[in-house]
Amino acid sequence: MAYKKKLIEVALPLQAISKEAAREKSIRHGHPSTLHLYWARRPLAAARAVLWASLVDDPSAHPDRFPTEEDQSEERRRLFGILTELVKWKNTNNAELLATAQEEIVRSCNGELPQILDPFCGGGTIPLEAQRLGLPAYGGDLNPVAVLISKAMVEIPPRFGGMEPVNPEAGQSMAVGSWDGSRGLAEDIRFYGQWMRDRAFERIGNLYPKAQTPDGGQETVIAWIWARTVRSPDPAWDGHVPLVSSWVLRNRSNKPVVWVQPIVDHTTGTVTYQIREGGKPLAGTVKNAEGTCIATGATIPNTYIKQEGRTGRLGQHLMAVVCEGPRGRSYLPPESVPQIDVGRPECGPNGKLDGKAADQMPLYGFTHWRHLFTDRQLVALNTFSDLLVEVRSPIERDAEKAAIQGHNRPLRESGTGAVAYVDAIVTYLAFVIDRCAARWSHCLPWNTRAETVEHVFGRQAIAMVWDYPEANPFSFSTGNWLGQLTWVAKVVENLPAQGFGEVLQQDARARLSSVPNPVVTTDPPYYDNICYADISDFFYVWLRRSLRSIWPDELSTLATPKTEELIASAYRHENKSAANQFFESGMRRVLEEAALVQDPGFPVSIFYAFKQAETKKGETVSTGWETFLQALNDARLTIVRTWPMRTERTAGLRILASTLASSIVIVCRPRMADAPLATRGELLAALRAELPSALRLLRDQAIAPVDMAQSMIGPGMAVFSRYSRVLEADGTAMPVRQALALINQILEETLSEEETEFDYETRWALTWYQQNGSKTGPYGDAETLSKAKNTAVSSVVRAGIATSAAGKVQLVPRSDLDPKWDPRSDPSPKVWQVTQHLLARLERSETEAADLLRQAGSGMGDRARQLAYLLYQTADRQGWAQERIVYNMLVTVWPTIADLASRPAPGQTSLLEA
Repeated sequence: MAYKKKLIEVALPLQAISKEAAREKSIRHGHPSTLHLYWARRPLAAARAVLWASLVDDPSAHPDRFPTEEDQSEERRRLFGILTELVKWKNTNNAELLATAQEEIVRSCNGELPQILDPFCGGGTIPLEAQRLGLPAYGGDLNPVAVLISKAMVEIPPRFGGMEPVNPEAGQSMAVGSWDGSRGLAEDIRFYGQWMRDRAFERIGNLYPKAQTPDGGQETVIAWIWARTVRSPDPAWDGHVPLVSSWVLRNRSNKPVVWVQPIVDHTTGTVTYQIREGGKPLAGTVKNAEGTCIATGATIPNTYIKQEGRTGRLGQHLMAVVCEGPRGRSYLPPESVPQIDVGRPECGPNGKLDGKAADQMPLYGFTHWRHLFTDRQLVALNTFSDLLVEVRSPIERDAEKAAIQGHNRPLRESGTGAVAYVDAIVTYLAFVIDRCAARWSHCLPWNTRAETVEHVFGRQAIAMVWDYPEANPFSFSTGNWLGQLTWVAKVVENLPAQGFGEVLQQDARARLSSVPNPVVTTDPPYYDNICYADISDFFYVWLRRSLRSIWPDELSTLATPKTEELIASAYRHENKSAANQFFESGMRRVLEEAALVQDPGFPVSIFYAFKQAETKKGETVSTGWETFLQALNDARLTIVRTWPMRTERTAGLRILASTLASSIVIVCRPRMADAPLATRGELLAALRAELPSALRLLRDQAIAPVDMAQSMIGPGMAVFSRYSRVLEADGTAMPVRQALALINQILEETLSEEETEFDYETRWALTWYQQNGSKTGPYGDAETLSKAKNTAVSSVVRAGIATSAAGKVQLVPRSDLDPKWDPRSDPSPKVWQVTQHLLARLERSETEAADLLRQAGSGMGDRARQLAYLLYQTADRQGWAQERIVYNMLVTVWPTIADLASRPAPGQTSLLEA
């Protein structure tokens, strides 16, 4: 079937997208990811870019309007300009730009807006961005936590968009008619969240007394810092000793270190704690889960600690309190606050930790969800959960007074009146409780640099923490209720609040079949990377307690569904092989359904979360990756393009240069029904014919060498997957694993063949580098190589590429290169010289590198960039990490230095003077 190619099938401004996607990681307040924690969310910028580029025609689809390659490139640049602006965070709600983006979609889609469907919607990023672009947005997920988060982003806000808040104080804060978008909804979340805080303080504020300062004053406690304790196994000490990973409380560069000094009293058999400022902190008493008795120095085996925990004999000591001092945080000893006997509350989530959530904590006796909280934390969470029921009355009363127009049905029945509005506010306030639960647990650390309470999920697991903070819900600092309330309200305030959105709790196949002719864009679970259901039960048990009356269907079960969850989790199956088979067959059925229901005018776009460990010496080698690609191929989908996207923040260019893109976007089309068979030889011939031009295209788009193997999978698999089957010599069908190996092989061949485009001296240097790197080698080997490369060692030395002395030859180190070398004064500059000098200049500044590139000329510059790709491959294959970084860095910043080089140098009036 003939179709119009979309922009995503031809070209993308990858650097601009990746830059903004990575930048999002530093944006906190108002970012949708802060509404409620969910794992492996894709950045808004990446999702928005993929959606838009999947719908907008590439200029090559309109030869009548853009007949020449030059015309098409010019139009592509115009589209890139729109997309580059569209992905910026500052333009997230830019109405004028979004209207322009939507106009392009309408123009490419015959005046209609296609329906977007993400059957694995998770944290809701893709449906949200579809709605932001003005498209009908559909989502689905098996996990009820994901479903409620997504509903809160795309279903609820449009129902109450533009509505004034109903609380009695709202009229004093803003003029009538100014409550656009979800601002009114957000204002009511703040007001009724404050109402809950005030009532909670009345009931349990006495459990959080102020601290007494040495000067007789009082300070509000931010957090109590506790250490777990265990009875010493050494008979010489009959008592508990602290298990502490670090005694440090504050470790900031601009302030003296603050730490806890334990005082052991052998006479009384007690351990007390004092606060110290400055000096050298003591080492902790726990390392690699093994303890040391602080009183005797005896080893406390981890097996002993676990046994004591399982029998309920672990204790805790208060080490310090953090307070709101007059000039920031202050740290006081334990005796500054009175002891509070809370008593174990009877209420609380009774579910049992299961699967991956049970990796660590049950080993120490913490077997149920309620065990992850101190008594006081449970009292606080129970109190706020109870207040969710009580807060309905004032919201409903105020909503009725405000005479909200709409169907007076519950929210779950598409209501838009007072009852639904109450349900909506309570849903968001339940998210505040979930945010608090993640910070009011004893499974999280105190951040000594930021001086903040962290949250439970510093990684995708629930880990044992030896020393932990207990936050004060009623402080005005880290970990308090109002802080979590503000995060939620800020997100709601920035949500689109217009357009259609629908999210259902369904497995992916069922969701795909429920939406007619959708455009499928999705971010499926990655193989065995995250057990979403297991760890999301941490939140589910609180959501079920808080919201079961509002969302009875989504919260009907005691825990999240796990049996049908489409991940390759070995513990749920007999072994890894069975888990792999479950994932592959399940993913294949989902992708088959996607191919069947997909609107044929558009490609299927799929995010794949790639991991650094999935490459080995430049080749893609991963069971998860191969399994996913095999499922795609078996589902009769043809891969037409793969795009590597960097979505992680990096500390600098060098780190960026050494890491793989964290996501690959796979662009697919259904395979033709009459797709032919092919032999191994025919596949190889097709790969050799098509991959070289694909490689050149990817280079032109400044794909970094570290990402090239990923990127070449697209054009390579496009060849492989266009056939119904590829037959090996014995008649068996070639698996994806073998196809990937052949793609990598042809990539290596293509790169090696490009050596013929270089001068003889550069060819010699390239091969010498492959054999010796930066080390010296025998002169005889150098002479033999020079004859094979049609040059001479003397020529290589004369060109400044190598040195020869005492029977040894070595490539000239970049540190020894002349910083004033000018290729224009060299009668015959070599590609190797230009490449190495560019790297040396780049070490100093991009401007210096650009000056050299301007002097060398664009033709020589292109060959230098080409050589950098080859040298990266060599360094990667040899495991030379530093060399790999510098060559990848050169290509990564090439667009910048090329742009600088295209401008006249200081003092020039035009480039003709260079």
